[in-house]
Amino acid sequence: MNRTTRYDPVEYSAKGVHMVRVFLVDDHEVVRRGLIDLLSADPELDVIGEAGTVAHAMAQIPALRPDVAVLDVRLPDGNGIELCRDLLSRLPDLRCLMLTSFTSDEAMLDAILAGASGYVVKDIKGMELAKAIKDVGAGRSLLDNRAAAALMAKLRGAAQRSDPLSALSDQERILLDLLGEGLTNKQIAARMFLAEKTVKNYVSRLLAKLGMERRTQAAVFVSKLDRAPQPDR
Repeated sequence: MNRTTRYDPVEYSAKGVHMVRVFLVDDHEVVRRGLIDLLSADPELDVIGEAGTVAHAMAQIPALRPDVAVLDVRLPDGNGIELCRDLLSRLPDLRCLMLTSFTSDEAMLDAILAGASGYVVKDIKGMELAKAIKDVGAGRSLLDNRAAAALMAKLRGAAQRSDPLSALSDQERILLDLLGEGLTNKQIAARMFLAEKTVKNYVSRLLAKLGMERRTQAAVFVSKLDRAPQPDR
């Protein structure tokens, strides 16, 4: 069952309180019924529509123009993350809140990158969910410290894959240059004023960072690399 109402861009409760207009997307009707009953008890929330599939959501949400779309991640004809991205491309002022049973860091990060304002699991308490929807409707983000840290780690990883040298320290860049010259660990130790055993450990760590197994691979890499000016030695 899908529910729609007419579009009223600004809506207030009987007490004159601005109401957040909410659209629910979940493939389980029992869940939708429970959420509607729960959220309707809050005088600052108005559930203006619901859908159980991506297709029904895309058919209704652009016309109803809610403030917040609460989206399940897994849907029978797609997923809430792609739905979020598609909706925001058409309705940039819409806020999307992902509500799911699955606590996957990957799904959480994908949702954030798709433009979602928050990501909560279905075991959240009723009052907390209502507050989360109102916070998102007011333009606030629900990213917690763990989500923000995971996102930054993912972005750093992408940057490092595009530029392998970005993950290296100055000392490791010098070591890489010396490997490129074909020097042995003993020769490198003399150049860098280090113990030969220390150099051996540094080389192993450097190769691991670059995803390589042999020092000859590093030498070939250096020979093909258009390097920036080397740091002072």
